[in-house]
Amino acid sequence: MPISDQEGYEQGHFTRVYNHLLKPACEQAGFNAVRADDEVKANYIVIDMIKKILDSDMVVCDLSSKNPNVLYELGLRQAFNKKVVLIKDIKTTRIFDIQGLRTIDYDETLRIDKIQKNVNEISKALKETFESQGEDFNSLIQLLSIKPAVLPHTLEISKESTLILDALNNISNQLNKLEAGKTSKPKAVFYNKNEAERMKFRMGEKLFTPKGSLGKLVDIHSDGIFVESEGKVNKILFSDPDYSEILPF
Repeated sequence: MPISDQEGYEQGHFTRVYNHLLKPACEQAGFNAVRADDEVKANYIVIDMIKKILDSDMVVCDLSSKNPNVLYELGLRQAFNKKVVLIKDIKTTRIFDIQGLRTIDYDETLRIDKIQKNVNEISKALKETFESQGEDFNSLIQLLSIKPAVLPHTLEISKESTLILDALNNISNQLNKLEAGKTSKPKAVFYNKNEAERMKFRMGEKLFTPKGSLGKLVDIHSDGIFVESEGKVNKILFSDPDYSEILPF
């Protein structure tokens, strides 16, 4: 579902949808509800989200506002032919590509005289979809009768991919801070130790220690820096004893 505020909706709207509609419906159906931002604790948030999308017993997908991130995540779930319940609010028009799949409409006002009916409908759909043996069309994979995607037994991430994922996470964190700043009053900014460390060096600088050259600074993450030397990228943690001895060229 959309996590950040969406145009045309009040601030915090989708958090209220989660707390008052989706979470009660999941619990009523016997499931433990987990939203993507409930557990942000690993380095690679994108990977964690994808794992939740693929590994969860059930997924509820809220198509309201036609959020592109939601549609991308739905595509992942359907590519592997995993079970999903589709919902949307009544003011969001149906999406052509998936209009043949069952979608539950709910009142986005979350009125007390209507909300319980919507909770019951979603809860019932969760139970029926979870217990179904494939007789109902749940994804485009079934409609097209093609073979679903499968994950390899082992998955290794290269150093280059690790660097890219770290950079994406940094960009995502910065965007989230900018979005949060739009809806909050200006306030004093205080840096924690790691953020203060991030301000020591500039991108592209050559770094040295008394032991010799480390290479060129190519990225800075929340817990360390990345330096490139002779075509290889290495990570140096802020907690590393050698880090305190690093000097720019």
